[in-house]
Formats: sequence, structure tokens, C-alpha cells
Amino acid sequence: MAVILATSRSFGGGDLDLAGRVFAAGHELLRGPSHHDLTDLASLLPRVDAWIAGTGPITAAHFDLSLGLRVIARYGVGVEAVDVAEATRRGIVVTNTPGANADAVADHAVGLMLAALRHVADGDRRVRAGDWSARRGRELGASTVGVVGFGRIGRGVARRLSGFGARVLAADPYLPADDVRAAGAEPADLDALFAAADIVSLHAPGGQVLLDPRRLGLLPRGAVVVNTARADLVDEAAVAMALRAGTLGAFAADMLAGDTAGQDSPLLAPDLADRVTLTPHLGAQTTQAVDHMGAMSLECALAVLAGNPPPHPVNAV
Repeated sequence: MAVILATSRSFGGGDLDLAGRVFAAGHELLRGPSHHDLTDLASLLPRVDAWIAGTGPITAAHFDLSLGLRVIARYGVGVEAVDVAEATRRGIVVTNTPGANADAVADHAVGLMLAALRHVADGDRRVRAGDWSARRGRELGASTVGVVGFGRIGRGVARRLSGFGARVLAADPYLPADDVRAAGAEPADLDALFAAADIVSLHAPGGQVLLDPRRLGLLPRGAVVVNTARADLVDEAAVAMALRAGTLGAFAADMLAGDTAGQDSPLLAPDLADRVTLTPHLGAQTTQAVDHMGAMSLECALAVLAGNPPPHPVNAV
């Protein structure tokens, strides 16, 4: 019997009985905190053979406590919080769940576009305050939408936008232009996309700033930016300045820099509430996405425990 630690908050929270699958395979399931604080995990990690990992960091210090650990199955796509090089050095397999939440995040991105264009959150607040005055919006189908990053989620956004009739531009340095066209978008370099788009939707990897003062200056006046990717793609102070200046029409995102620790974000200023729409990491929070991520991460963990190659490896061990 092996011990599987799950530190993702939503693992097993969908319709699938993932705990039952663990037990049916003859293993034990432990639960731990998603922040991966060593103090809280110190009593658990020495027992663990497989780790279905949440969003917190996994470092050499975690590995030092996990001498029996064979696999880290990241519950999600991103592995930047995992020291993959150190895991590889120690012979620990790292996996992820590519595409598991792509449809959910694509839905959410389009939902945020509509919310920003039609002032949904601001309208709700005003009605509750007794203000029924109309605020004119814009139609998604009349817009040019620039999709930055044309992987599974970006292509899913493009498919959804085709039903609205929007023109879609896509910038992705890793995709040939013919592949972009085949997926229903017009290829564009990044600066040209920003200069032409009424709406920009960010789906690029983190570790870079894409929305900075220079690119904000390229956008048509009154443009909308939606971020369902990574908070560090956005210079939040520059966005706040552009909103106040009226050059940027609205901003919508599923995260902020620092999240709950970053309550001093300039985008939370009361005077921007009518132009900023925020959600607390809801993009992947659908029953279907939770089931897909849970099943895929567990499949990877069980494969390694059985001595088989996992279906979605990140490193070579």
C-alpha cells in the first residue's frame, strides 16, 4: 500500500469519487494544505509516496522530508511552483494535467469580456443602491479581439468568439501562421495585435510582463483587457493609471498580484470599481474541470506507483 497526499483544495470535489479510486487501488489518501507550508506538512511528507500537488511551492526543503516520494502530480497545468530540476535530480517524476481546465477557462474569459463590455458588475452594484440608470455598452460581435497565447485555452476562446461573429487576432510565437488560421484566427505579432484590438485576452505563460505602459499606449482608446492567465503578465499600476486617464476602458481578471495578500492592489481602488471586474480564481472552478484535473492527476500518480510511465510527464526520470 502506498500513501498519496492530496493538497489541492478541490481534489475530489466534483462528481467523481476519486477517493474511492485511491482506495480501490489499495492505497491510502491523506489531505494537506494547498499552501504547502513546511510546518503543516512536516508530519505528513515522511509517509508520502505520491503527491497530488496544489498551488503552493515545492522546494528542496520539501524533498528533504519526502524520502519516499516517487511522483508529484500537479493538479493543473503550471509547474512553475515546483523545483522540477531538483525533483529530476532526486529521481522524482513530475506530471501535470494539460487541457483539463481549458474549456472552463475559455468560458470564463468570454464571460469576463461580456461582463466588461456590458458593465454587468457595476450594473448590479448600482441597482442594489437604487440606481436604475442605463449605462451604454458595446457588443462582442462588433469587436476585434486579440488573443495573446494560442494554446488550448486561447483556441477555445477563438471557437467561442466565432459564434458571436467577432474578428479574432492571435499572437503566439510558437505557432506557425497556418495553424493560427486553421484554428479560426488571424495571425498577428504582439504589438500589431495590441494596436488593432478592441479587446485583448491574455493566455500566455507567466514570468513576463505583457501589459506595460508601452503596450497600453498601443491600444485603441477605450479598449478592454481580460486576464485569465497569470497576474504577473500585468503591470497593475500602469493599468490603474490608464483606466483613470480613460485610455483603457475596462479591465477584468481572475487574479491579482499577491491575491489575498495583495489587498493593496491599485486595481482595488474604489474609484475604479465601475471599470474593473475581478473574480477569485474561478476560471477552472467548474465541476467538469475539477473532475478532469483530479482524474488526470490521480491517473499519473497511480501509473508511477504501479511502475508504469505516466500519461502526462513534465520531466524525464
